[in-house]
Amino acid sequence: MSSASIAVNSPSSSNHFIKDGVTSVNVNRLCSFSFESGLFGSKIPTKKLSLSVNGTRPTRPERISYSGLEPGKASSRSFDVVIVGAGVIGLTIARQFLTGSDLSVAVVDKAVPCSGATGAGQGYIWMVHKNPASETWELTKRSHQLWKMLAETIRDQGMDPLQVLGWKKTGSLLVGRTPEDSVMLRKRVSQLSEAGVRAEYLSTDELHSKEPAIYVGTDGGAAFAPDDCQLDAYQAVSYIEKVNRSFAPEGRYAEFYHEPVTGLVRSTSSGEFEAVQTSNNTLYGKAIVVAAGCWSRSLMHDLFKGSHIQLDALVMPRKGHLLVFENFNPLQLNHGSMEVGYVDYQNATFPLGLDDQSQTLSVSMTATIDMMGNLVLGSSRQFAGFSTEVDDSIVLHIWKRAGEFFPKLKEPSLTDFIKNRKVRVGLRPYMPDGKPVIGNVPGLSNLFLATGHEGGGLSMALGTAEMVVDMVLGNTTHVDSSPFAAEGRCC
Repeated sequence: MSSASIAVNSPSSSNHFIKDGVTSVNVNRLCSFSFESGLFGSKIPTKKLSLSVNGTRPTRPERISYSGLEPGKASSRSFDVVIVGAGVIGLTIARQFLTGSDLSVAVVDKAVPCSGATGAGQGYIWMVHKNPASETWELTKRSHQLWKMLAETIRDQGMDPLQVLGWKKTGSLLVGRTPEDSVMLRKRVSQLSEAGVRAEYLSTDELHSKEPAIYVGTDGGAAFAPDDCQLDAYQAVSYIEKVNRSFAPEGRYAEFYHEPVTGLVRSTSSGEFEAVQTSNNTLYGKAIVVAAGCWSRSLMHDLFKGSHIQLDALVMPRKGHLLVFENFNPLQLNHGSMEVGYVDYQNATFPLGLDDQSQTLSVSMTATIDMMGNLVLGSSRQFAGFSTEVDDSIVLHIWKRAGEFFPKLKEPSLTDFIKNRKVRVGLRPYMPDGKPVIGNVPGLSNLFLATGHEGGGLSMALGTAEMVVDMVLGNTTHVDSSPFAAEGRCC
C-alpha cells in the first residue's frame, strides 16, 4: 500500500455509507477475542478478553420503547458496538475496537468526519503547554505516546508518516514577554523535566537563534520541548477511516454518515438502551458510545426527554477561529509557537450556570507551518452558541496579535493576502471543569460518553480510545479513569 493511496479517501466526500460486505452479526455468539494491539499492524502477546456489558440479546428483540422520534420503516442492523459521532474521538474508538478485537462496530454521524472541531484545529501534539499537576496530564501523555507509536508503526511498514498523517517532529515553543512570564516558563520547564518530558528554558538570545522570526523583547524567554510533534487532522482521519474500512468486507464495520440520530431503543425488561435509532436505520449494539463533541449535551437531552434518567452532560460549544495562509513566504518558522496567555485562556473555568450565548472572547497567539507549507495562525476562544459564522473582527484580532510576536507580519496588510487566506471555524466541546467526560452513564452499564475534550481532542484521541475500549471490555485502564467519570459531574 503506497502512501499516496492513503490520501485518496477524502473525509469530506458527500457520503461514505458502506453497503457491501456489511452483514448482521449473530447477537448470541460469544464476544471473546484474542487481543493483538491497539496499533494497526503491530503485535503483542495475545490475551483472552470478553465484552463486559450485561447479558446478550436474543435474536428477536424484546418488546421495546423509543426515546425520541418513532422509527417508521427504518431497517435494522446489529453490531457489538455503536458509536455516535465521527470526529477524531469516535473514529479512533472504532479503530481501537477493530484492530484490538473481533468485535463489530458501526459509526453514525449527522455529517461526515472533519465537519466539526477535528477539521478546524491546528494539529499540534504538544506537551509544552500542559501542566503535569493537572488531572488530564497522564491521559494526554499516554495519548501522545500512542500517536508516536503509530507514526513509528507506519514508518516500519515502509510508509512516510508525513504523507500518511501529516506527522512532523517540529518541537514547540511556549513564549512570554515579561519577567513574570519568564519566571513561569522556568517553573514549567522544571515541572516538565521532572515529569519525564524533555524541555529547556531559552533566554531571548537563545530563542532568537532557534526561531529568528519571533520577538519577545529583552525580558522574555521560552520553554522549548524539542520532541513535540504535529499532524494534519484531515490526513490522520483519512488514514484512520482507511484502517476502519478494511474491516468492512468481513462484516465488522459500517459507517452511517448523513444520518442524524433520532432516538434510543430501550428494552422494557432490562432497562438498558440496546439500539440507536437514526433517520434511516435501527442500529443494535451491546455497547453504545456517544462521542458527539459539543453536540453531546443537546443530543443526550433530546434522547432522554420524557425518561426518568437524570443526566446533563455540561459540555458547551466554544467557538474558535484559525487563519490559514497558503504559500506564505514572508514568514518561515522552524517550530510551533504559542504564547503563555494561551495556557490561561485554555484552562480558564467558568461557573456552571454560564450562558453559552455569552460573547466572552479571548485571542492568543499560536503559529505553525502545516505539512503543505502553509502558515496557520490562531487562535480565538469564544462562547457564541452553535454559530460557525466567520467574524472578520476576530480574524483581524488574530492577525494583529500574531504581529506582536512576529514583526514581519506588521509590514503587509491582512488585505494583501485576501486571495490566499482561509479561515477555519470550529466548535470545541468545552467542559466547565476543564476535563473530558469519559465513562458510562450512571445506572446504564452499556451507554458510554466520550466528549468534552475542548481543544485537545486530537491530542487526547488515542488515549481516550484506549480508555473507552478498556472500560467496555472490563479491563484495567492504562490511565486512572476516575477524574473523567460522569458521576458527580453530569448527574
